[in-house]
Amino acid sequence: MSKDLRGALVGFCNPLLDISAVVDDELLSKYNLKANDAILASPEHVPLFQTLIDSYDAKFLPGGAGQNTLRGAQLLLPADSAVFMGAVGKDENAERLKGAAERAGLRTNYMVNPEKPTGTCALLITGPNRSMVANLSAAETYQFAHTQKPESWDIIEKAQIYYITGFFFTVSPETIEAVAKHSLENNKTFTMNISAPFVPPVYKDLVEKTLPYIDVLFGNETEAEALAGAFGIESTDIKVIAKKVADMPKNGSKPRLVVFTQGDKNTVVATSNSDEIRVYAVTPVPSSEIGDTNGAGDAFVAAFLAQYIQDKSIDTCVQAGHWLGGEVVRQIGPNYPEGELKFVASEDFAPTVEKL
Repeated sequence: MSKDLRGALVGFCNPLLDISAVVDDELLSKYNLKANDAILASPEHVPLFQTLIDSYDAKFLPGGAGQNTLRGAQLLLPADSAVFMGAVGKDENAERLKGAAERAGLRTNYMVNPEKPTGTCALLITGPNRSMVANLSAAETYQFAHTQKPESWDIIEKAQIYYITGFFFTVSPETIEAVAKHSLENNKTFTMNISAPFVPPVYKDLVEKTLPYIDVLFGNETEAEALAGAFGIESTDIKVIAKKVADMPKNGSKPRLVVFTQGDKNTVVATSNSDEIRVYAVTPVPSSEIGDTNGAGDAFVAAFLAQYIQDKSIDTCVQAGHWLGGEVVRQIGPNYPEGELKFVASEDFAPTVEKL
């Protein structure tokens, strides 16, 4: 008998409409942006969004890291497996986001704020790099009261796995805490993504408060280094950082799993109940086939969680993540390939196992 996955995966993040354009380094310099980074918009960045629309070949794409991840996971799972929560405005952009979710079969439970426009994210593409500038707007008005509504809490109670991005620390730490505690008390699985290098230093107290609840933590190499810096881990070795984070204090009996990706370089996995570090080689996508790298990390987590929730091995979860990440970098923006998505595991995929 197959596992019942209806409503099994629930995610929280900031739903945003992406405004994506290929730009030059001069535009990055003008707005003091790095080629591969994610930040929140400050007043100096406000004109950037209109500049992309007026002066570049801008494309509007459904975005927001968490919704991208849940959308990808749902494409790989049985119908009605995933539900996404966040805040949007009452406008055309919200309808665009909802439409993209519906096309993937992803159920949404938005809090609608009619006083604010739906959030947007500028995606500045330079070669294989992307710089993200998020103007949260309605997304940052998400209220814990929405989580507490009977229809929302019913969704949370029925879930088996929770996925929340670090971006949500900027919006509703109360929701993160409530979901984390519910997960622990009911022996479910609570997962998070560091999401951006600014999260660990700026929200250190909240990260420290939440870490004991986290069963699976995702991040990339720059986010891992930022986490290490915030918590006094004196190493730039991703394997060392992964193991030290895995061994940080944790609630409950489940071991903590830490998964750090490094683009086209190795993915590193560490757990708190083993001194082994698992290192997975990535098959690089030929440069001639790369559209842009935006959304690759979200896609990795999407495929990882889609396998994890079906009780597949960690090796299979990582292999699926590499596969879907590779498919997404061949697209422009955080888009998944058209047609049916189906992952087929390879039996010869295996990590190198190291001990620190």
